[in-house]
Order: sequence, then C-alpha cells, then structure tokens
Amino acid sequence: MPFWLDIAAFALKALLIVAMLAALAALIARLTRRDAGRPREIEVRSLNERYEQMRDEFDTKIFDRKERRLLAKARKREARARAATPKGKRVYVLGFKGDPMASTVKQLALEIDAVLTVARPETDEVVLRLQSPGGTVTGYGLAAAELSRLRDRRIKVTASVDQVAASGGYMMACAADKIVAAPFALVGSIGVVAQVPNLHRLLKKNDIDYEELTAGEFKRSVSMLGEITPAGREHFRGKIEDTHTAFKSFVAERRPTADLAKVANGDVWLASEAVNLGLVDAVSTGDDLLFHLKDEARLFEVATVTRKTLLQQLFGGLGFEDRSALAPLGELAKAFIRIRNN
Repeated sequence: MPFWLDIAAFALKALLIVAMLAALAALIARLTRRDAGRPREIEVRSLNERYEQMRDEFDTKIFDRKERRLLAKARKREARARAATPKGKRVYVLGFKGDPMASTVKQLALEIDAVLTVARPETDEVVLRLQSPGGTVTGYGLAAAELSRLRDRRIKVTASVDQVAASGGYMMACAADKIVAAPFALVGSIGVVAQVPNLHRLLKKNDIDYEELTAGEFKRSVSMLGEITPAGREHFRGKIEDTHTAFKSFVAERRPTADLAKVANGDVWLASEAVNLGLVDAVSTGDDLLFHLKDEARLFEVATVTRKTLLQQLFGGLGFEDRSALAPLGELAKAFIRIRNN
C-alpha cells in the first residue's frame, strides 16, 4: 500500500510542476503577444553633462583638493553666466541609421515632432548623425521630407556623416542646410537602380504557362514571371529616368554649388574629394563637430526608446535585459500553445 501512495505522491508533484510550468508559459505567451505596437517614448540626454562628468573624472585623478576647489568656483561662475543668457543656442542631436527600407523613418518623425515643440526658429539647431547606403525611393523620400519640416520652420539642420550617406542617404543629407563628413566617409551615388529577375524563359523551357491579366497598358510593364516586352521595358526605364531627374532636381535645389553634370552619374566620392565637388561643406567627424559645439551651445541628444514590456521588467532584475536571453522561455511558451491547440 505505501508503494502506491509513493507513486500517487510523485504523480501529484509532477502534475503540480507541469501545471506551474504551463501557467508560466501561458503568462509569457500572453505578455509576448503584447510586444507588438508598444508605445515609443522620447528620451532626452544632456551631452554637456556627459562631457562635464568625463572632465570631473579626470579632475579627481589629476588635481589635488585645493586645485579642484578653485576649478569648481570658476566653473560655477561660468555656469551662472550661461544661465543669465536664457536665449543661448541649443543644439538637438538626432541619429538615423538607415536600412534599404528606411524603416526607422517613423522614429525620426517622432523625434522631429519633439524638437519642434521646443526649438526656437533662427536660434536653435539640429545635428543629424546620418549613416545610410540608401534604399527605396519612397522610404528615403519621406525621410528627406521629414527633415525639411525643420528647415521650413527656420531651424538650421546640419547633417553629420561619419561613414556613408549614399543614394537615398545622400538625398536625406541634402535636406540639411549643411553637410559635414569624416575624411573617408562615402557620399554621393546620385542615381537610381531597379533590379527585377525574370523567369519567363525558364517557365517556357519547361512548358509552364503563366498568364498575367491586367487592365491598363502599363499596369505591369515589368514582371518576374511574364514576358517583358520592348514597350514595357522602355516604359519602366522611363520611370527610372523620371525618378533620377527628380533626384537631381532636389540636389540642385539644396546644393546649388554642386556640378550635377559631374556628380549625378551614380558614382560615390570620399568626403575629402566631395568638398571640391560641392557635395559636402566641411570635413570633420561627428564627434569633433559636437565637441566644438559644446562650448557655444547646450547640446541635447534626442532618441526614441521603446517602453519596456511587463515581461522585460519582470526578468530585467534577473539579468535578462537582452531580449535574446528570453528566447528559451519564448520557445517554451510556443510549445505550450501548440500542445494546447492540439
């Protein structure tokens, strides 16, 4: 009899453990589903304070107590002098790291909204730290339009390029009043490219029929599976040329000193070369640009952050800040859902 009692007790414990794991998996699955559409928030950080903290760290190592006291008094006087001029310049630093779809353009728009609520026309400035090899015309056209909102409200914009601003990335840079780039940064690529694989001959070779029914002569001028006709090819090429013309017109409007006959051929240049071509105004790294600005303005870094989910808050204290660390728990949740559905 005790043998069966032991088995029953073991089974009960196992059932309780399974039930607890199932409840945990269900909770994780529910919280994970809430990740999509999480609200984004604006985070503002004073870069002047960051520089001052670095300086203070060195002060404690370099100077003795008496010297530090004298320095502190001098800096307090400087701070009071700056506080007495409330209309001093403010610089808002934004970042944009682009991919082919310009997928962070919504974040950029939100940051620009935030800046426009406080920025003072013809007084404040925006520095955009830009890195992008380009991408879709629609995505980067929108990004350039978002930056133009600042110029339209008389907020000076400086585009800072440390590595690359090509094609759509350079279109974004042209939306700024000034372009500053590191010596070996690549800029330009004022051109348009479209690549469409076509499998029509392969289908025909294997006796596979493919029909594409459209209404309108050029509804689908170039297709992946259908036959590309000379008329369709020419129409598609014309659209590319029209887009290139619009791109060149935008550059000509924003960069009147650029020689379009020389630079609008799709080629790229090092920033040290691009200065003479009118594509870039000055050669400097973004860090050096901000380092010099800190003495004449208050610098604020503006970034979009995603509010932490309840799941991340719960596990953050356990060292699971990295989302990838939660992957095993996520897999457990998915497995539980599959079992439950079956």
